[in-house]
This record gives sequence, C-alpha cells and structure tokens, in this order.
Amino acid sequence: MQSTSFLLSLLIWLPIIGGLATMAFGNERAGAARWFATGIAFLALLASIPLLTGFDMTTPAMQFVENRNWIPAYDIRYHLGVDGISVALIALTTLTTLLAMIGAWTSIDKRVAQYYAAFLILEGLMVGVFAALDAMLFYVFFEGMLIPMFIIIGVWGGPRRVYASIKFFLYTFLGSLFMLLGLIYLYLKGGSWQLADMYALPLTATEQMWLFFGFLIAFAVKVPMFPVHTWLPDAHVEAPTAGSVILAAIMLKIGGYGFIRFVLPIVPDAGAEWAWLVIALSLIAVVYVGLVALAQDDMKKLIAYSSVSHMGFVTLGTFIAFALVREAGNTDGARLGLQGAMVQMISHGFVSGAMFSCVGVLYDRMHTRMIKDYGGVANVMPWFAAFVVLFAMANSGLPGTSGFVGEFMVILASFQQHPLIGFVAATTLIIGAAYTLWLVKRTMWGEVGNAHVAELEDINAREAFVLGVFAAGVLILGLWPKPLTDLMEPAIANLATQIAASKL
Repeated sequence: MQSTSFLLSLLIWLPIIGGLATMAFGNERAGAARWFATGIAFLALLASIPLLTGFDMTTPAMQFVENRNWIPAYDIRYHLGVDGISVALIALTTLTTLLAMIGAWTSIDKRVAQYYAAFLILEGLMVGVFAALDAMLFYVFFEGMLIPMFIIIGVWGGPRRVYASIKFFLYTFLGSLFMLLGLIYLYLKGGSWQLADMYALPLTATEQMWLFFGFLIAFAVKVPMFPVHTWLPDAHVEAPTAGSVILAAIMLKIGGYGFIRFVLPIVPDAGAEWAWLVIALSLIAVVYVGLVALAQDDMKKLIAYSSVSHMGFVTLGTFIAFALVREAGNTDGARLGLQGAMVQMISHGFVSGAMFSCVGVLYDRMHTRMIKDYGGVANVMPWFAAFVVLFAMANSGLPGTSGFVGEFMVILASFQQHPLIGFVAATTLIIGAAYTLWLVKRTMWGEVGNAHVAELEDINAREAFVLGVFAAGVLILGLWPKPLTDLMEPAIANLATQIAASKL
C-alpha cells in the first residue's frame, strides 16, 4: 500500500525536528527559544485539526494511512494510521503540550532551550505511539518517550529528581521488555509486525495466556495500576509542573491505549479469562489508592494518587467489556464500558492537567507544595480559586463536568456485570469528593494562612488562558460528550465485535 497522506508524519516529525532546532538557540537566547518552541507546538495543534475535520466517523477502518518500507530484511514498516480512538488522543496530546509549554513560560530559567526541546520531541513520540500500526514501530515510539521525560525529571526536577527519574525509567523500561518479548513471539509465529496481521493469528489458550501477562505487565506499569503504581507519586512530586501535566494528561493514557490496541484484539480469550484479576486490581486502585490520597500532605502527591484512582476506571471499563461479552453476550454493555474508559481517559487529561497546572501557579509564587503552608488563598486570588473549585468538582465527579461522564458510563456497565462491582466503583464519588474537597478547604478557604499567602497576586492573563482552556474542555465534555462518543463509536463497536469473536 502506498501513502495516501502525510498528515500523521507531519504531526510526528514537526515537533521532533522543531525540538532539535530549538536546542540551537542555546542558553543565551532563552526568550527566542520559548517563542520558537511554542510556535512549533501551535503549528502541531493546527495540523491536528484536519484529523478531526477530515475524519470519516462512519467506519472503523484506519484512516490517513501511511505505509512504507523501513527495515525490509525483517518486514518492519513505517506504517501509520488512526481510528476515532487515536484521533481523540492525538488531539489531546497536541493541545495539552501547547498549554503545558505556555504554562511553563516563567517557571524555568536554566537550560530553557533544552527544556522546551525535550517537550517538543516528547510530543512527536507520543503522537507516534497513537498512530503506529506496525508493532515494532509502536515499540520504538513507546520506548523513545522515556528518554525526554527522564531528562525533564532528572534535570529540571526537585531535590530528589535523580531518584525519581531513575525509578520512573526502570519501572517503565523493564515492564515494556515483557511486551517486546510478546511482540517478537507474534512476529516469529506469523511472519509480520503489522498489527492487523497479529489480530488474525490463531493462538492457543496457553499462547494467549503468556502473551496476556506480558502485555499486562507492560501496560499496567504505564497506567499505572495497583500495585505497580509507586513510581508515579515520586515522579510527579519531583517533576517540574509542565512535566507533571504531560505525564498525567497524556503518558498515563498510553497504558490504557495499549490494552485497547493490543490485549482486546490479539488475546481476547485470555483477556476474558483473566478479566476478574484486572477488575479486582482496578477496584483496589479506585478505593484503596483513593484513601491513600486522603492522607497526603503534599498537593502534588495527593493529585498523583488521585490519578491512579481515576485511571482505575479506564482499566475497569476495558475489562468489564470482556466480562460482559464473554459471560453474558452483552455487546451493548461492553460498548458502554469501552466508551466510558475512553471518555475517562480524555476527561482525566483535562482534569489532571488542570490540577497540576493549578499547583504550578501556587508553587511559582510560594515555592512550596505543602498543604499546611496555605489557607485562605481565595481571599487574595479569587479568580484562581474559581478555577480550582471547578477542577475540584470535576475531579470529584460532579454532574455537568467531564469527570462525571466517563465514570458514570463505567459504573453503569459494571452494574450490568454485577451490582457489587458497580457499588464498589461508585464509592469513588464519595472518596474522590473527600480528598479533593479536603484539599480545597485547607488551601482555598478560611482566613489567610500567613503573611506569604497575604502577598499573593491573582493569576495573570497567560495563566488565565491556560486554565481557561482546560476549564472549557472540562465543561464542554461534561455538558456535551456526544461529539467525542460519536467520533469513537465505530472503533469501539469494532472492538466489542473482536472480543466476541473467539480465536479458539
């Protein structure tokens, strides 16, 4: 097949090449590096618009396909394409990267050119993950992302940045090695690295089981799922604000995307057989990790544990789909669970990105993330407090915000599988409200906490723009999710069909 579009290549290589060019500015021209890099990120956002406007929402087929020889000796191809799921995640990536770079405008004053270059290169690699249709190409992008994020945390992070960056790298790198072994096995069995060919391979129950656990380890670390989530709070606490925004809003979604792109179509029988395990771990994440968040005294760490809890809905919705199809033949319920998982991924991108941005606004002024150092911020920063309350409501799952939509869909699908699963999942509406409102109460309300808080200035136009865009995403998705669900519906329905079609 010959290429029919260069749009996906543009979205991948424009940020990467732009990032390399940004490094040429050096330390002497920090201002020019900021403007140049932000301009490249803006162009990438503009380039993602034709993906949405030109996408055919009536078919599950891959679109904007590019397919070229890369390493002919091993039949590894530069094969790109997107469905509705990929398009939604790519659009989230380009938008969030631009907002993160604008938000970091004044917070970094050393090695500025290299800082912005790392984010652009990371953006291109993340888009590559969502667009790759060749398994080895996917793995290259998947592993490549670790390098710029490792550098972002290790160079511009907090006092324990080296520990956090190494822990982040080791967890995610070692986990992905199991995926690589699975992909090599599939290539040796079928003679092709193309995902479509891997989907069609006849696999025995034993083969599926081993492949399932290889993929599970790799993507569970990335989500991250309980109990391999411990790298995330350390990474968030030490990462600079923009690093936390990208890590929470985009990179965690790659774990959920991996389950949908690899586990569902390649090993549906093993996925159905072991769905109970993932469902149990997801419920532990929703409840137990939510309670852990309630005990935190560092704002970033609280939001990090909150991310683990909310991402539990992504894996819960995904594997509830397995259970509903295979045990009850409930394809409609499976589609609801998968749609809920995807809506939750997009929503969490907005909500978590916004909350880490809010922490960054305070940290830039006070240089502390400890909750005890604040109190009464709303008295001196009323506009900022209004944004914080909105995002806190979304994080709590308030109806009318994006945080409610995906969680409600997953809870509804879970209830169809078993009322107890739905009940346990629904406790997040209580636990999430507890730790989020407790955070807001201690930081925003009451009397002004100390002289440092009394001297705070409200958000400026740049900060208001970043938080305003996040707020728009939270409200639009919360009040009108139909465009997003319509975009993903053909791909979701096709996945439900693939789960139902047993390979054995």
